Amino acid sequence: MREVLVDLDDDAHRLVWSGVGGPYTHHNGVAQVFADGPGRTRFVWVADLLPGDLAARTGALMEQGTAVIKETLEAHALPA
Repeated sequence: MREVLVDLDDDAHRLVWSGVGGPYTHHNGVAQVFADGPGRTRFVWVADLLPGDLAARTGALMEQGTAVIKETLEAHALPA
């Protein structure tokens, strides 16, 4: 699968892409970061895909990806 950039909005801290090829007949992804209190952020990642029977596998891959993002950011965080 090839991922194609759809939109990058620095002000909204949002990245949108579409998956082309691969097992999906339709795939759009959105990742966005929100302020979540002092010194905290919230990362939201949503995938819209078809066929639906790929949702569980895709969800598991998203969980793995989110864990790697979290570990990477925490490893490079500035001391409080």
